[in-house]
Amino acid sequence: MPEGKIDTATARRSLVVQGFTNSVLDPAAPMLGPLENGGTIIANTAPGCWGPMITPRLRGGHEVTQPVHVEGAEPGDAVVIRIRDITVTSVATASGHDSSPEGFCLGDPYVAARCPVCDTVWPETHVEGIGPEAVKCDVCGHAVTPFQIVHGYTVVFDETRAVGVTLPPAAAETIARDASHYAALPDQSAQHSILTFAPSDMAGVMVRMRPFLGQLGTCPSKAMPDSHNAGDFGAFLVGAPHAYAITAEELAQHKTDGHMDIDAVRPGAILVAPVKVRGAGVYMGDMHAAQGDGEIAGHTMDVAGSVTLQVEVLKDWPIDGPVLFPLAEDLPPLARPFSAAERAKAERLAAHWGVSELEPSAPVSVIGTAATMNAAIENGLSRAATLLGMTVPEVRNRATITGAIEIGRAPGVITVTLLAPMSRLDAVGLGDYAREQYGL
Repeated sequence: MPEGKIDTATARRSLVVQGFTNSVLDPAAPMLGPLENGGTIIANTAPGCWGPMITPRLRGGHEVTQPVHVEGAEPGDAVVIRIRDITVTSVATASGHDSSPEGFCLGDPYVAARCPVCDTVWPETHVEGIGPEAVKCDVCGHAVTPFQIVHGYTVVFDETRAVGVTLPPAAAETIARDASHYAALPDQSAQHSILTFAPSDMAGVMVRMRPFLGQLGTCPSKAMPDSHNAGDFGAFLVGAPHAYAITAEELAQHKTDGHMDIDAVRPGAILVAPVKVRGAGVYMGDMHAAQGDGEIAGHTMDVAGSVTLQVEVLKDWPIDGPVLFPLAEDLPPLARPFSAAERAKAERLAAHWGVSELEPSAPVSVIGTAATMNAAIENGLSRAATLLGMTVPEVRNRATITGAIEIGRAPGVITVTLLAPMSRLDAVGLGDYAREQYGL
């Protein structure tokens, strides 16, 4: 498989990441590192979605961090990522439901934005003034708008980053005039801030902040736009008319499902991500201030922030997608570990009915992705069955009575969560992570 070059030969115990990709995850591009197995990554992330979406030079819809090479990670392994901290640094952001005007892209507005006047694909642009036509082509001066906000909002956050309030037009325009400051765009970020557009269609709405990472994972084994490193968004690459077109078979082979938008990928969670290139290429981005299940508007409150991760290698990973150990409070009710009182009741019941031993178990969430929700569920069930050495019907039963199917993102990212036998988790090297996470 292709392999990125490393900028140093000495493994480091910690790395500070400040650079970004051009929205393409390319295994042949240089990685940072190597990072010592068990080392720490500290990163200052840029907002995802809307900022990159209105910045035509960026080729993937997000602006993620430069991937990090982890010492000892080889294709067929996994990396275990403990999310130690996520802190929002943005003072404000803007978002909303989108549309894509005709003529402003080559097949996919996330990947191949174009100027309809000079016909330049991925044009360099600059900002003139504020409002939805403020981004101008450097070549011809025409407004370049591969995306428009159909219904949107500008939101400011309190000093403790606990709550936010959406703004009326005058306040949104004040923030738009100093957009980079209020967005806290990192120094090396190339995006235009969406705050420049000053949307204000629903002022006075209070929101809670509950930050998480929409993008966290490893580098795919073929260059692809970052937001398309998943089964649903990636489906738009199949047969596309631009340079990043791939086949369905290539998508399945190379993606790592780093773009999940699962709101449980937050501080305290443990993510296990597949390795498809030497060194893994751990990257992150698309931090969200908060999001309900499904990200049903298509976008949420994208923010800049600081992230601290601890990463270690897990050898011989049996599936091609991620697994999550969420915080206990983020588990569906039926998948939460049993209390001592519940276990005592179950033991009395088992003794009465001649059940000799109760199965030790722990929660686990297996991510599934595909072009549609039903296909994503099938993908998640199949991955869970392979991981746990079960049949799909058994996984269906266990997820029904000891767990749930939950939506990460419409149209096609889900989690299959269930109480899994500890013996099966131990067999694939996950048992101790479950014990750590849930105090078993």
